[in-house]
Amino acid sequence: MTAFKNITVLGTGVLGSQIAYQTAFRGFQVMVWDIDGPALERAKERFAQLASVYASEVELPSPDAPQAALERIRGTSDFADAVKDADLVIEAVPENLELKRDVWAKVGAAAPEKTIFATNTSSLLPSSMALATGRPDRFLALHYANNIWHRNIAEVMRTEYTDPDVFQQVVTFAEEQGMIPIRVQKEQPGYVANTILFAALRAAIELYLNEVADMPTIDEAFRVSMVTPLGPFQLLDMVGMTTVYNVYSVGNEVEQRFAKLVKTEYIDNGKLGRSTGEGFYRYAD
Repeated sequence: MTAFKNITVLGTGVLGSQIAYQTAFRGFQVMVWDIDGPALERAKERFAQLASVYASEVELPSPDAPQAALERIRGTSDFADAVKDADLVIEAVPENLELKRDVWAKVGAAAPEKTIFATNTSSLLPSSMALATGRPDRFLALHYANNIWHRNIAEVMRTEYTDPDVFQQVVTFAEEQGMIPIRVQKEQPGYVANTILFAALRAAIELYLNEVADMPTIDEAFRVSMVTPLGPFQLLDMVGMTTVYNVYSVGNEVEQRFAKLVKTEYIDNGKLGRSTGEGFYRYAD
């Protein structure tokens, strides 16, 4: 059992809000940070939606558990306030290395000595930002899958700097948070699950760009043959276009072509994915 009580989540987007709510649902006090008041108001809406989802899709310890989770979450746009009592800080800001380094430098300067730092990055190596904290021995990656209440794994990935005790504490926290911890002993872009998934997504993107099949056909082939509820482009809609663009814009030539398409055809037209009602597909309210 860890001694963690206070958890801070930096970023309240699709996945950041899920991480925060799941953590509060499992009994931890949660502070969420985002850039300004409007962002925090949108976070409140996401948390309310998650409470409804949990009420209908999750086994509840008590009827009031979804509402009780909401009461354990507090928000701020002040870094010092966000981390002043944090036992663990989980960062879920956009997939931009310079942005993450800047955020971690501010957190490292403000957080107490006890704090452990974890990035939720899905595509960047944690060692690329660990030194920004000033405490790389207390830094690692803690990565979650979307729809956290269903796909309940948490990948814990150390760096060459990570203290073994810090690694074990975060593994234990993941268990206490209701996750199945996946211990990743060596840095690997994409961790374990996404390394497997990215190969499938890359193949789907190449099929589409090479005009072998359209998106619905590719998704149907994947769903039926792999016995899974979502196809590759449906998964990308769930992740959100901004993250998709950030990930693929630094990839190989094919991935960069796809990133350009995502930017010009979708992001620039306000089609940001499932969370906004339209991405590659349109979604009901």
